Amino acid sequence: CVCVHSWSLSGSEQFALRYADGPQLYITEQVSLSSLARAARQLLDRIQSHGIDARLEALKELAKLSADPTFATEFISMEGIGTLARLVESGTHFGEMLAFTLTAFLELMDHGIVSWDLISLSFIKQIAGYVNQPMVDVSILQRSLAILESMVLNSHSLYHRVAQEITVGQLIGHLQHVIRGNRPIKAEMAHQLYVLQVLTFNLLEERMMTKMDPSDQAQRDIIFELRRIAFDGENDPSGTEKRKAMYTKDYKMLGFTVSPNHVNPAMDFTQTPPGMLALDNMLYLAKLHQDTYIRIVLENSSREDKHECPFGRCAIELTRMLCEILQVGELPNEGCNDYHPMFFTHDRAWEEFFCVCIQLLNKTWKEMRATAEDFNKVMQVVREQITRTLAMKPSSLDQLKGKLRGLSYSEILRLRQSERMSQDDFQSPPIIELRERIQPEILELIKQQRLNRLCEGSCFRKLGNRRRQEKFWFCRLSLNHKVLHYGDLDESPQGEVPFELLTDKIPVSDIKSVVTGKDCPHMKEKSALKQNKEVLEQAFSILYDPDENLNFVAPNKYEVSNPFYPQNKYNSEDMYS
Repeated sequence: CVCVHSWSLSGSEQFALRYADGPQLYITEQVSLSSLARAARQLLDRIQSHGIDARLEALKELAKLSADPTFATEFISMEGIGTLARLVESGTHFGEMLAFTLTAFLELMDHGIVSWDLISLSFIKQIAGYVNQPMVDVSILQRSLAILESMVLNSHSLYHRVAQEITVGQLIGHLQHVIRGNRPIKAEMAHQLYVLQVLTFNLLEERMMTKMDPSDQAQRDIIFELRRIAFDGENDPSGTEKRKAMYTKDYKMLGFTVSPNHVNPAMDFTQTPPGMLALDNMLYLAKLHQDTYIRIVLENSSREDKHECPFGRCAIELTRMLCEILQVGELPNEGCNDYHPMFFTHDRAWEEFFCVCIQLLNKTWKEMRATAEDFNKVMQVVREQITRTLAMKPSSLDQLKGKLRGLSYSEILRLRQSERMSQDDFQSPPIIELRERIQPEILELIKQQRLNRLCEGSCFRKLGNRRRQEKFWFCRLSLNHKVLHYGDLDESPQGEVPFELLTDKIPVSDIKSVVTGKDCPHMKEKSALKQNKEVLEQAFSILYDPDENLNFVAPNKYEVSNPFYPQNKYNSEDMYS
């Protein structure tokens, strides 16, 4: 009617109306099926033409028209989707032409006229290939990802096919462009990254809740592999009893629960969480970071029994802790956007995170000079170190390591003290008054404890001219606090050494000062010792009249809290009076 009355055009069936602005869709109420069919046929012919320019213009127009459901129906009825799919599969389209082809294909499929299950495997591989390319045009990447998303959402069978072609690791590079881009991450994108993070970690839930079957030989072989890697495949003794004894010793060195009636470390993995996930983490560390794994195991096996850090027990408890911190197995929260950028920098981010944290645990154990009785205390400190660092949102695993290095045990103590002091309750007048009242008593108690420790005395090793530790010697303060007794011993004493055996002495009144480190006379005299940082940190000397000195080297740097191993310079009045 419009053609006849308004424009005086004959053959109205040859014409169709379309919006000039916006999506440029056809006005279906004014269009006959024959005119749409003709337009669709012409576009299809132009798409298959040999002229590149004509084909590009046709695909550009098709990308706009495909959103119209009426046009889409006509185009699809002419096998138009099959034609577009073959163009993609041929691999001959690039740049703008490919982008328009993918746009038209996606728009046509979104109408739901054709089932996604009909998509060929070669088409899936071609689309996945665009996603897997490290450098690809942004428009092509966006449309390829949208097509793969529609496949996954609309077809269960295609989900498995797509999963075979695309892995999370291959997508990480593209996510990095978003996370590390110059533009700020919008709330919706942040939420989607958070959801992806949660769902990725939730893939660990099955292993986390799987108990180890002690009778399963394949699972037990994993533990054997841990032992083999740690101890370099030492040959097993021939006798059954000898082999059992060696296994017991090795499993104890690995930090598993071992007793006379319990030589099967598989039992350590029967509690869920963390179940088999802990064993998976340990095996990953042993295989992918073998030097680190061997160093941790052998380092702890060479410590004194009471100070060894049980690797197996620590790895199991650490895995449980990390699952709690990262809320493995919990559903995403609506509106939450608390994602961690570093987990999108590695395709095995969970395992790498564990490897960083187990090294942190071992370091903190040493810093705390912990024993088996301190296990829970160490884990509490490690939890605090990890949660404080995660709150800083490190952008990479390397940045995580750097921030954790800055959160040593001493720094955690300082932060705790600072936070406690900053609380209003601790600054209230009653608390301040109480603190001032009891402070003299506390200082007197500390002084008395130091004097008692000095009276008990300590044993030291003498350093020879060749930096070889030779004889022992002992030093203690007299009970009246007026004389410092010391003398040589043939061997390390068991218990208190009587004053009668300590033939040398220094009157406390003659002591001028106590110096540490490089200020010590024996560090100045022996240049080789001065270059040894560990010895330098453990050295201190008592200077007394007339220009004499008594030189010490503490057994280790963790004993500096002992009054015999002062960290600062004191005079005799400060230390002994």
